[in-house]
Amino acid sequence: MEPIGIQTARTAKVLNRAFDEALVAAGGSLALWLVLVSLKGPRFGTQRELAEAIGVEGPTLTHHLNKMEANGLVTRRRDPANRRQHLVELTPEGDATFFRLLDAVAAFDERLRTGFSDDELATLRELLTRLRTNATD
Repeated sequence: MEPIGIQTARTAKVLNRAFDEALVAAGGSLALWLVLVSLKGPRFGTQRELAEAIGVEGPTLTHHLNKMEANGLVTRRRDPANRRQHLVELTPEGDATFFRLLDAVAAFDERLRTGFSDDELATLRELLTRLRTNATD
């Protein structure tokens, strides 16, 4: 029998790839979505906090933010309280992009839910939470 960790990793890889493809078809990407959704949520404020929330290294986030800034989706400015840090904010275009991609995210989520009952989805959430907990204990 295949170890659950390998089966979970393979499943996660397939889901990540399919999710990214759905976002690319809508004019985005998984990386773009992660930044947008993080900026729409609780305020992370600094670029460093945003990188930690997304789970990437600072230089990787800087690369994505450079592209997003060039495309008019975010602005960055020095933190007046600490000039070594940058504050990142969505522009109106970034906000509109978030909502456009949100439609693709909702459609992808609906696709994943196909064939599952509400009880099965609740059980799946519980099992995934338990796997995450077991992995970090």
